[in-house]
Amino acid sequence: MPKASLAKGESLYGVHPSVAMVQKSMAKLKDETGRALEEWIVLVKKDGPKDEKSRRDWLIAKHKVGTRDAGWIAERAEGKGGDLDTPGLYLKNAVRYVEEQYVGPKGKLRPLYEELLNLGKSIGGDVKACPCRTIVPLYREHVFAQIKPTTNSRIDLGFALTYYKGKLPKRLIDTGGLAKKDRITHRIEITAADQIDDEVKKWLKTAYDLDT
Repeated sequence: MPKASLAKGESLYGVHPSVAMVQKSMAKLKDETGRALEEWIVLVKKDGPKDEKSRRDWLIAKHKVGTRDAGWIAERAEGKGGDLDTPGLYLKNAVRYVEEQYVGPKGKLRPLYEELLNLGKSIGGDVKACPCRTIVPLYREHVFAQIKPTTNSRIDLGFALTYYKGKLPKRLIDTGGLAKKDRITHRIEITAADQIDDEVKKWLKTAYDLDT
């Protein structure tokens, strides 16, 4: 399958939905806590404990900061995190996430990943791939599939098939996701290019169509 061409400066990936959530939360931080992120970081470094966990607990106990916001503040005070703070920063890190997934022995899986990515994005014009540190989810409105280098010799292509009512073939392995209320409920193991066949495309399209 030929790769889609990209215009100069265009990213292969889409912005993860969490970026908008983080930006919205950070924008409300001063109204909700009395301080903006930068002000909290200054305070934490000046008066707070020395390690990240203690700083988070201190923010919660002493300053009544919510658990999620306290975690963000403590992390940023350590000079960590921030990957989701802006779309540009996320997209830069998205490339790094994928590179790190396919280093060392897993490097030989990279051509399979690229073929699966290309196939997934071809399913619909509204599909976007939003890499995380260990997987690359494919989104429509929600995650409908994901690409995960599970071992040094295998990629698991996961599908969100919670609402599929028909009989599933043996090739589709139950992930236990339905019982755990995870979106990804089934997977197909991919170890060679010839396994990326019409059946794989069929289930990608099925999962895509279910996400409406």
